[in-house]
Amino acid sequence: MRTWLRLQAVIELLPATLDQQLRRDADLTHFEYMVLAMLSEAPERALRMTVLARLTSATLPRLSHVARRLELRGYVERCTAADDRRATIAHLTDEGWRKVVASAPGHARTVLQDVFDDLDPDEVRTLAGALVKILAHIDPHDRFGLGERAAR
Repeated sequence: MRTWLRLQAVIELLPATLDQQLRRDADLTHFEYMVLAMLSEAPERALRMTVLARLTSATLPRLSHVARRLELRGYVERCTAADDRRATIAHLTDEGWRKVVASAPGHARTVLQDVFDDLDPDEVRTLAGALVKILAHIDPHDRFGLGERAAR
């Protein structure tokens, strides 16, 4: 029970910690940063909104609202897909690329300080193995590409 309560505390506290740092240092929410980061990793820095929603665990309405805000700031552009006029493509602009590149070091520093710095290498490997097993149960379709094969 104690382990479960500790996990619950991490699940509750970590997103707020990450959000606070990004708001303070980059004027982005954690979710906005994740949208920009997913686009920055995509081929041609573009993804269908449905794929981006899946990768960020967002509903399409939430993602559309955030994409609109990111568009107004010049970080994202949306357009109709050439192969399917019903689909919308989100594209990271050059300004969006600069924003994610500038924001990444502070975000990484926060993740290291708050998650990994107090763990030794064996604990990190144990945590990684435990997370793969948990993800296998709660994400059997491996929608994030983080499952057993990706762990190798």
